[in-house]
Amino acid sequence: METPKCTATSKQTGKRCGNYPAKGAKTCRFHGSANAVSKHAAAKNLEAIKAEKKLERAAATLGLSRDVSPSEALLEEVRWSAGHVEWLRERVQELEQHQLVWGKSEVKDLDDTTMVTSKAQMSVWVDLYNRERDHLVKVAGAALKAGVEERRVRLAESQGALVADVIRRILNDLGLNQEQEARVAKVVPQHLRAIAGSAA
Repeated sequence: METPKCTATSKQTGKRCGNYPAKGAKTCRFHGSANAVSKHAAAKNLEAIKAEKKLERAAATLGLSRDVSPSEALLEEVRWSAGHVEWLRERVQELEQHQLVWGKSEVKDLDDTTMVTSKAQMSVWVDLYNRERDHLVKVAGAALKAGVEERRVRLAESQGALVADVIRRILNDLGLNQEQEARVAKVVPQHLRAIAGSAA
């Protein structure tokens, strides 16, 4: 990307100035950016540019905002936290027994020697595991308190009623005989239960 040039017009040539502007400014030092007011404005502009780049980096790292309902956000956090707990549990299970309560506390480089200090302390993996378990309990409790599961059940019930009504209409239009209707009463519930089981 080409660096923009000074936006001022040269009095000598009548053309746009070919110099580069001062940092944070639109003009070079010969066209006004050297005075105190311009320097102050340029400094503020630089701060704004830095803040914008910082936000861009954060967005790239953490992700952009998106539309999500509070209940779905809670359920999503429960799922993520449960996954984190499972992954951290595997890391803890990989540790030797002595590593759970004993490890490096400090490493110093002294000339040609490296001095390692160890002491009895909880492994960082165990600490992270316990913290994430606590977080999972909190978000799961918040989800239950917000009635997420209750709303989910109501939604499932309403969807089930809608599906049943559609099936009933289809069967009525088919004009089945008594024997076929008897088979429908047996077959349709089996398939509906199979769908419900795979969606759970």
